[in-house]
Amino acid sequence: MITGSLRRHGIVTGVLVLTGALALSACGEKKDDTGAGPSITASGGVDQGLVAMVPDSIKSDGKIVIGVDSSYAPNEFLEADGKTVVGWDRELFDAVAAKLGLKTEWVTSKFDDIIPGVQSGKYEAGVSSFTINDERKKAVTMVSYFNAGTQWATKKGNPAGIQPDNACGKKVAVQKATVQVEDVQKRSKACTDAGKPAITIDQYQGQDQATAAIVSGKDDAGLADSPIIAYAVQKTNGQLELLGDIYEAAPYGFVVAKEQSRFAKAIAGATKSLQGDGTYKKILEKWNVQAGALNDSVVNP
Repeated sequence: MITGSLRRHGIVTGVLVLTGALALSACGEKKDDTGAGPSITASGGVDQGLVAMVPDSIKSDGKIVIGVDSSYAPNEFLEADGKTVVGWDRELFDAVAAKLGLKTEWVTSKFDDIIPGVQSGKYEAGVSSFTINDERKKAVTMVSYFNAGTQWATKKGNPAGIQPDNACGKKVAVQKATVQVEDVQKRSKACTDAGKPAITIDQYQGQDQATAAIVSGKDDAGLADSPIIAYAVQKTNGQLELLGDIYEAAPYGFVVAKEQSRFAKAIAGATKSLQGDGTYKKILEKWNVQAGALNDSVVNP
């Protein structure tokens, strides 16, 4: 996601269920089908210097209310109970909040509604694989924490013979409100400008629906954030394959209200602390997304 949008996850089609990836074992320990295991907690405890930077309005009830689009595995998705938000994005921000002496309350929302919700005060933060871009920085304050690009996928064997740079006349699945929509629109315009058929762009509310459309053959291919599309390929048991290389990498950002620059600095400080003590690396490695690791966390980079 690189312009006015995001990136998202999961897949539910027939026996494929990516959104319900977590289950409880008999002993009560959380486990998921990625082998991720129980949550990793931050080292070193609460950082009182950072706690002092948290606004009283947020500190007062001891928690951060967070808007999230829980359809974007392995970043953020729903446990088998259909209610509990899980994923490395959640695990990382839970560790950030713990450094600030806070707990988290995760509220599932449509992706398009999260930033307006942060602006209105409905949410105190947005954590949902938001790519940092100038349009978003005009509306909210963002804190960098991960780097992701875009990648394509198609059915195994690529029966439609589609390529990212040669998709004219093909049907392509994307999630609504993501930078991938604009990406395909530009590609389609290049097709028509060259006198070739336009790309049929099928936009879905959730990434799970977009992925299911590729699996079923309704669409010839799809594109999403690189960790999301790789996870979808992994979880469809050989029904999909990656197509082309990752491109246009850009950082994800935690989202807070425009006027909450001090809070943003506290979040950046907590993220840096996790990067320094090894917790950040452990969380990313646990979910096999360490390729997108950053060495720093910056407010509005």
